[in-house]
Amino acid sequence: MPNRVQWNPSYSMGNEILDNQHRNILAQCNALADCVIDTGPEDDLEFREIFNQLMVLAREHFSSEEGVLVRCAYPMLEEHQNERDEFDYLASDIITTENFDKLELQRFLALWWVGHIIGSGKKYRACISGLPAC
Repeated sequence: MPNRVQWNPSYSMGNEILDNQHRNILAQCNALADCVIDTGPEDDLEFREIFNQLMVLAREHFSSEEGVLVRCAYPMLEEHQNERDEFDYLASDIITTENFDKLELQRFLALWWVGHIIGSGKKYRACISGLPAC
């Protein structure tokens, strides 16, 4: 069974651009879930297309996120860059449609992105919200 993820207001970073990107990424994870349920050849092609779109969104998101963190002088920027590099490595070399089936990929991506939103977001939410904690 694929993992579907619904946006939760507690996921909000307090930045409209990043929140919209996170919502879009989770929506792509859910679109992948739809392709997992259907098993025709056109569904495999659609899965690959959505997967590739998700990878593009992910890279755009990390770039946007890094720009916001630089502007707020986030003290743990290097940690964020390491997370971006790790995801890029995973997406390029490990979590590919050649190495895993659609269900495994969808589950991994849904869980990874929720972890990113909740875990990383908790660390830098105060900084990007302009709170004194940063």
